[in-house]
Amino acid sequence: MASALEDPVLIRPFRGHRAAVTGVAFNAEAAGLATSSLDRFLMVWKLKTQCRAYKFVGHAAAVTSVQFSPDGQLLASASQDRTVRLWIPCIHGESSVLKGHTASVRSVSFSHDGQFLVSASNDKSIKIWSVRHQRLLFSLFQHTHWVRCAKFSPDGRLIASCSEDKSVKIWDTRNKTCIDSFLDYGGFSNFVDFNPSGTCIASAGSNHTVKLWDIRMNKLLQHYKVHRAGVNCVSFHPSGNYLITASTDGTLKILDLLEGRLIYTLHGHKGPVLSVAFSKGGEKFASGGADAQVLLWKTNFDSFDYKEVLKHHIRRTHIDDPPHLLDIYPRSPHLHDEKPQSVEVNPAFDVTNTQTPDPPVIEISSSFSTADDVGSEDLQYPPASVLATSSKRKSENGSESAVHNGDTQTGISPSLGNALEHIVGQLDVLTLTISILEQRLTLTEDKLKECLENQQKMLLQGRQEE
Repeated sequence: MASALEDPVLIRPFRGHRAAVTGVAFNAEAAGLATSSLDRFLMVWKLKTQCRAYKFVGHAAAVTSVQFSPDGQLLASASQDRTVRLWIPCIHGESSVLKGHTASVRSVSFSHDGQFLVSASNDKSIKIWSVRHQRLLFSLFQHTHWVRCAKFSPDGRLIASCSEDKSVKIWDTRNKTCIDSFLDYGGFSNFVDFNPSGTCIASAGSNHTVKLWDIRMNKLLQHYKVHRAGVNCVSFHPSGNYLITASTDGTLKILDLLEGRLIYTLHGHKGPVLSVAFSKGGEKFASGGADAQVLLWKTNFDSFDYKEVLKHHIRRTHIDDPPHLLDIYPRSPHLHDEKPQSVEVNPAFDVTNTQTPDPPVIEISSSFSTADDVGSEDLQYPPASVLATSSKRKSENGSESAVHNGDTQTGISPSLGNALEHIVGQLDVLTLTISILEQRLTLTEDKLKECLENQQKMLLQGRQEE
């Protein structure tokens, strides 16, 4: 059993959201933490020096997912308002809106090079977007129910998705086809993600299970049933040796994948835990729950220097021969139940000061602001020129998106600016038309499936009568 010094500990709770926290994400340096919530807001918590919180307002409905770009210069969010937003996490709160889905968007994620976004939606589709051009590239269809989550592989060649149709699918981004599918008849997966080397995926099941699959051999590697309720989210440690899970049973659990066992059970949330994520270096992790709290934890149990391991995983993002299966997780896929020797960590007893005053919250609306320069303690991100090349778009609430309009600086004539705005408007109409056609195609497929099922029932009844 690990000593107390090696156990993970709660650093502090953050309270600022008014409803359940649906997503947590660290920036590259782990100096900032972004969270999404059913209260329609994004929040960015500054973790170093003087702690502050920044509330980003723009979505018209609950925000379901959030992620920083790999360089930390952009923030992506998904919402039940059917949109994906790209934000510049600075004091101006600038964002642009990506429209295309015809139902709630459940998740959004960057590719590891930061050039693409993948989103998953209740319209049964997965969409891939260009970050630079902020436009839809293509859609993937084969799921027959709501798509809960979609993630890029580390090398960007594959996408893993999970749906309420009880399947986990692997897609090839080059030929835009589904190349593999894993079925779980016990329940559907709420969340799916690749391990750091890109050789395996982990799925979080509504049937209380966590499963690890080898995507090269189409084989179940490990199967854990350590929670007493559905698993909502998982996150791999950067080393690939540990997996943390968040569950509706109110706990976080840490699995040692090399030994194939549960090593920690963490308490702290009052109610379901909906999201969890390790920092890029693995030294911290954060969790968000239905209690509207965000808990920041120090890992501690990771006592190794993983710099060499991380370098290895960076090399794995390039095309080369994958390692042998036994080099990754040399375990059989037998069911791993909760072990009594796992360590229980309850911050109500282990942390002396859980009543830390909440940081001041600065509310930032999604529109361009000419606010005075902020001090060195405020969010230090690159200026809004990152999105300056993008087109101006209308947000859902009728306000203009906060993308810089550089007409005065670049000398663009008003007539040319109006023409460009007209083109952008036509592109929006075209995108909406394509989305409507996709929705009709999905409805047609559903009707056809229903007709085929009725036909099979009629044939069976006819045979029984004979």
